[in-house]
Amino acid sequence: MKNEVFKRLAKDTAVYGISSILARTLNFFLLPIYTRILSEGNYGIYTEIFAYIAIIQVVLIFGMETGFFRFASLEGYDSEKVFSTISCFMLAVSTAFFCLGLIFTEEIAVGRGYYPVAVVYSAGILSIDAFTSVFFARLRYRQKAVKFAIYRSVKILSEIFFNLLFLYLLPAYFTSHPQSALLNFFTPEASYVYILAAVFCSCIVSVLLFLPEIIRTQYRICLPYLKVIIIYSLPLMLAGLQGALNDFVDRFLFRYLAPENGYTWEEQLGIFGAAAKLAVIMSLFVQMFRYAAEPYFFSKASKSDINPDYAKMMKYFTVFCVVIFLAINFYSDMLQYILGKNFRTGMTVLPVMLFAYMLSGINQNVSMWYKLVSKTKIAMIVTLAGLFTTVIVNLLFMPKYSYMAAAWGHVASYSVMIFISWQLSKRYCKIPYQWTSILLYMMSGIALFFVSKIIETPSIPLNLIFNTVLLALFVLFVVKKETGKGYSQ
Repeated sequence: MKNEVFKRLAKDTAVYGISSILARTLNFFLLPIYTRILSEGNYGIYTEIFAYIAIIQVVLIFGMETGFFRFASLEGYDSEKVFSTISCFMLAVSTAFFCLGLIFTEEIAVGRGYYPVAVVYSAGILSIDAFTSVFFARLRYRQKAVKFAIYRSVKILSEIFFNLLFLYLLPAYFTSHPQSALLNFFTPEASYVYILAAVFCSCIVSVLLFLPEIIRTQYRICLPYLKVIIIYSLPLMLAGLQGALNDFVDRFLFRYLAPENGYTWEEQLGIFGAAAKLAVIMSLFVQMFRYAAEPYFFSKASKSDINPDYAKMMKYFTVFCVVIFLAINFYSDMLQYILGKNFRTGMTVLPVMLFAYMLSGINQNVSMWYKLVSKTKIAMIVTLAGLFTTVIVNLLFMPKYSYMAAAWGHVASYSVMIFISWQLSKRYCKIPYQWTSILLYMMSGIALFFVSKIIETPSIPLNLIFNTVLLALFVLFVVKKETGKGYSQ
């Protein structure tokens, strides 16, 4: 790949990253509010519900985003007919799901111990997001990165607005108006219901943004198209479901496995969920790269000389991940104050979760090959192995180590998936990954992390200065290696 292509990819990554940065900044902006207004237990319930949302969302979207990229770009397929077929399918699925959510609201609420209105909001969020996902995908396919970023940003900013409106104004309003009709949609005190309501309102905003396109769309299903798209997308959905379960199954296990250590399972989950969100910058970079790289990879999939460029991309991707890993850990003394006082005990999981997110990004890069060569069924093998690893680690260690077991479960799981994907790629799609460099940079970063923990300084300012020097040393080391004459790894 020529330098200008790398520049184009970097530019698109930055543009797509605007909305992703806002989405992740939303966590930093609202996390101190959530962890100061909500109790640890209430925040734990919020964490569990959004884990369910993340998993069900994968099922509802059904891999159709990737399916759209695949067949809209494939010779012999009409891209508009592909979009019409997928959008019609998603409209039907989303509507059916929301109706089922309304029908079984009471049963779900009683069974899980949730407020009924929280179930309704969750069903609405899932239905609307599934339907609008294909419209966001079409913006990416058309390389309308700026419009994509604007729409995503408006949705995210509206979510911030509704969160602030509900959390700060409604509790006082309900105190002075105890008979208000709004209590049919909210709880008297601030709770996770307020967060769900804010997200639901932002989803409505998203629909309004796409309303002209939604109205113009011809909702006609081409059955031959739908059949091949489903056959292609189903394995991706199942793999995505396993992947989502892998990411969030530990949230469900707290209810059954959390130890009796003076905290309820809800409180332990809340502490873990809040601390893990501080590692969000790493997952932000991974998401930014995926948004820009995935459409590009598909457009260049037929090129016979593209594999070395994939390998080079992953090396530089890893370098940036290590820089993020070090930066967040080196300045965690300041970052901890983002959390409310009762949540700061969970800071011990931050380095582990950062490393896990780094491995997650590497895994996404290593596993890209089976999408490009239409070996999507392999995704199920890889993610199932990761899910099995996560469950085993949590079953064995969560009853004793609580959320630390959950964090290390992610590390173990992504390590297993990377290894399996890499081994299988040797058979189907040989990519010359520069593992020597990748492992060298990762081990160097981990070594510097331990140096910063072992060497104690008498004050936080001196500690920050020392850590900044360590970070600069790593950057200089990478620059020297990558610009050194004769260096090929």
